[in-house]
Amino acid sequence: MTAARVLICDDEPQILRALRVILRDAGFEAIPAATMEEALDAAALQAPDAAIVDLVLPDGDGVELTRRLRQWSHAPILVLSAVGDEQDKVRALDAGADDYVTKPFSPPELLARLRAALRRAGPPSGEAALAVGDLAVDLAGRTVTRDGEDVRLTRTEYELLRVLVTNRGRLLTHRMLLTEVWGPPYADDVATLRTHMANLRRKIDPGGARHGLIRTESGVGYRFVA
Repeated sequence: MTAARVLICDDEPQILRALRVILRDAGFEAIPAATMEEALDAAALQAPDAAIVDLVLPDGDGVELTRRLRQWSHAPILVLSAVGDEQDKVRALDAGADDYVTKPFSPPELLARLRAALRRAGPPSGEAALAVGDLAVDLAGRTVTRDGEDVRLTRTEYELLRVLVTNRGRLLTHRMLLTEVWGPPYADDVATLRTHMANLRRKIDPGGARHGLIRTESGVGYRFVA
């Protein structure tokens, strides 16, 4: 089997070296780049299966790099960010990144997130239903059951759940969810999103924000964990 090709872009030589070793030892082929332009040139020559990009680059930033890669590539993109770069994380995710890892990062966590992103980017399975524990979501029939009992959701609650389930494992920003469910005019109405998410959780997710199926990424968005 051909090794997955991963574009890595970071202007810190020690981090770039570390990423190359981590990926090589995990069976990936690493394509290193130290600037945004180097990364774009490398991606054009050898289309990557995934990318790991730093938010701060000498000739731009990870948000712009993500946006430009997204113009032609559907490969999953992970962004590396320093602690406290919350708004930049949100901007990168809204630009098309699939997830982020905070520096200093744990190699096992980075690899786990990379593998998860690659799995989600695989060929569509035509899946029409999902069962997680005692929760079952029938996407074709638009029904939800918990422990065999019907769960009555409003149209908005169901649409929220549908978007989360079909993007399970992926971190979705507030703006992404609001735009998908309510439309672009509501992209900044985070209070409305939180109200409906609280109602949805009460009905399907007794584990709560920390341990349930719908995890809260503070200040960023939500992730459905299956």
